[in-house]
Amino acid sequence: MTDGSYSQFCPVAMASEVLCSRWTMIVVRELICGSTRFNDLKRGVPRMSPALLSKRLKDLEAAGVVERVATGGSAAAYEYRLTPAGRELEPIVRAMGFWGQRWVETAPTLQNVDPELLMWDMRRSIKVAALPRQRTVVQFSYIDRPEKKRRYWLVIEANGAVDVCSLDPGFEVDLYVTTDLRTMTAIWLGLTTIRAESSSNRFTAVGNRELEDQMPTWLGLSAFATEQKLAQT
Repeated sequence: MTDGSYSQFCPVAMASEVLCSRWTMIVVRELICGSTRFNDLKRGVPRMSPALLSKRLKDLEAAGVVERVATGGSAAAYEYRLTPAGRELEPIVRAMGFWGQRWVETAPTLQNVDPELLMWDMRRSIKVAALPRQRTVVQFSYIDRPEKKRRYWLVIEANGAVDVCSLDPGFEVDLYVTTDLRTMTAIWLGLTTIRAESSSNRFTAVGNRELEDQMPTWLGLSAFATEQKLAQT
């Protein structure tokens, strides 16, 4: 799958030929996180071209890591699912994430902020049970972004479904969050807290008072946020 072979019988080299081409492990991460449809996978890798995503999925399928399954209905409707070999990669991906959280310095991490990826990741961690049993809409405004790309909406339905919208979904907003993208990313990664950033006037939440007060509970954090930074920041 990579450009050329390492020409080594070592299992590490052989596995690297399958898994270490650009974007491959990020696609595997998305599959492990539960994305199965092409468009959902694309939302998890917003800077990856559709053509390259399609190629990487075909490569993973050829390597026995992924299987493409017809879902019925439309002839073009497929899901991508991890095989047993693919599911064995979960602890490896998690270990890579924890290593990155511990040993990659904060400054380069926060140079790579991406609102679409951040919102897609945040959507996965919403603790629906901590929210009212009705539709809840939270608008995020990133003041450092261009006006047309500044606002995103989390829509949490009463049945537990959570979606992200980059266009106004037309529902009444329950909570308005205003911050900058770097600050929200740092909160999500566990590098700072909502309380600390609110005290510094870099984060505000206005609207439903209960939602505002309980935001640290229902928002959740990155799966790696509990890991302490060991690299110099």
